[in-house]
Amino acid sequence: QVHLVESGGGLVQAGGSLRLSCAATGITFNIYTMGWYRQAPGKQRELVATITGDGSPHYADSLRDRFTISRDNAENTMYLQMNSLKPEDTAVYYCNAGGSNLGYWGRGTQVTVSS
Repeated sequence: QVHLVESGGGLVQAGGSLRLSCAATGITFNIYTMGWYRQAPGKQRELVATITGDGSPHYADSLRDRFTISRDNAENTMYLQMNSLKPEDTAVYYCNAGGSNLGYWGRGTQVTVSS
């Protein structure tokens, strides 16, 4: 059974930083492209970043300067370092394994950025 568990969300002031983690079990982690998505209230879920099994990242254009995705295949864990956070970054952040169409999803972690 596949489990993706996000952690690291919380409340932070604008300009601050957070590091999200996604711990994966039940999959051969190192062959999966992993990703972070987010969904703000009243909006559709959107891509934040993805990372291939060998560590090649891809970012949403608007976020590449502030966010960094990484992974530790030995620990079956993916990370998202978020810097210079803005109130518009407020959303539930979801971990994904295997793509947004047919992949697996975590339950999400709330990130709230206060102005």
